[in-house]
Amino acid sequence: MSSSTSMMLAIKPRQTIRGLTEEVRGVVHLPGERHIITCSFDGKLRLWDLENGTQIGEDWRDGGWCMALSSNGKKIVTGGRVFNHVRLWDIERKGIIANWTGHTRNVCALCWSADGERVASGSWDGTARVWDVERGKNILTIKTGHEWVWAVTYSPDSSKLATGGNNQNGARIWDAKTGKRLTILEYDEWVRSLAWTSDGKKLISGSFGPIRIFDTATWRQIAILEGHTNYVNAISLSPNNRLLASVSYDKTARLWNLDTNLPVGPPLQHGEDLSSVALSPNGKVLVTACKNNVYIWDVHAILKGAGFEDLLLISINVAPKDKLKQKELGIQRTPRSSLVNKSFLEVRAVFAILLVYYNSKISG
Repeated sequence: MSSSTSMMLAIKPRQTIRGLTEEVRGVVHLPGERHIITCSFDGKLRLWDLENGTQIGEDWRDGGWCMALSSNGKKIVTGGRVFNHVRLWDIERKGIIANWTGHTRNVCALCWSADGERVASGSWDGTARVWDVERGKNILTIKTGHEWVWAVTYSPDSSKLATGGNNQNGARIWDAKTGKRLTILEYDEWVRSLAWTSDGKKLISGSFGPIRIFDTATWRQIAILEGHTNYVNAISLSPNNRLLASVSYDKTARLWNLDTNLPVGPPLQHGEDLSSVALSPNGKVLVTACKNNVYIWDVHAILKGAGFEDLLLISINVAPKDKLKQKELGIQRTPRSSLVNKSFLEVRAVFAILLVYYNSKISG
């Protein structure tokens, strides 16, 4: 057995947070990549230290069972299963600053627009709603045709919404301003999770078993990621769109190489059904959650053991005098337009990852 194979078979989480009172339904990484927030079925939000796995402060009550972090990392929205509300939280104050009503059943999906001005919510009442954050108003209600809306996500330019659910199986694409239906992506199973690549060119969906990838120019399916044997409840993309993490009711988490659409090593085994997953902004830390436990994984170590260390790299254009250093760092030159055409958030993510990688090379 090779050393890399032995390493992959011995994969264990770097840290385990145990003893939460109810199933953890959502996880977000805060800026600085040292803390996470979890939300659970008990309606409580909790702030955690990633390094030592300890809770910081008291529970934040009246939270929800789903949540989404704003692009500036200062606010979160949560959705409830009891009061059917969407709540806006100030992270620094650890308090609710707005309460939005309109849904008539559980709110189980949330997403921010890239500019932070809108929030989209999906509910078991079959609707997706768009909220104006500043005014706290419901400005658009879409009757999706799904009996239950399980997933909702904005396109990177915020011009479109994708929803996933049951009844009318598959995902549906909507104009985010008018609510006009643009297309339907049909499946044989419920869609439980959705993610748009940051360049807007692909939409990734999780349902029962395979993960499907669609070309957003034609809306044709262009790839299937096979491995899960039950519902894929959550997916998370790295900023460079090359690495995907997924979790399922089959009690496994998986990492996928989106250059080849193949799994990276064996699945990460858990003892319970998994409901949430989150890659850190630099892609190096993975958080998975099931029932009463949260697990922190060292993605960099997993990729290195599998021989895919380069999946966290992002290529940029550099001046000629820096070509030698570029070669030493293992960064390939790409056309300048690859960054010019990206959004501010994408460019910021590129340089954040490169800075971390460069510093590790220098210090190492």
